[in-house]
Amino acid sequence: MERRTLRLAAARVATSAVLAATSGPAFADAAAGKKLAQQRCAVCHGVDGLAKMPIAPHLAGENEVYIQTQLKAFRTGKRVHEMMSVVAKELSDDQIADLAAWYASIKITVTMPP
Repeated sequence: MERRTLRLAAARVATSAVLAATSGPAFADAAAGKKLAQQRCAVCHGVDGLAKMPIAPHLAGENEVYIQTQLKAFRTGKRVHEMMSVVAKELSDDQIADLAAWYASIKITVTMPP
């Protein structure tokens, strides 16, 4: 029983560390993210999160942590894309969190083919 308790404690510490490292501000503002998306993202990704360009991914319903991680990677140069590297370079951590909150809050449905 003691081993199990230690494993659970280690798992909680690891999870907390991952969340702390990848999360943005405690209170991301999806409404601010929507406004920012209209200004900077809508041409390619759509304010509704459905890409308007064939080479851009859909962002609607995407996981917040994933969006934040990718935007930060573009900002730092860890990930490179001609347009995204320029756009992300200007974004603060708060703006990244707000954009991620906005796109993650969009609900999408999927219809499987027969």
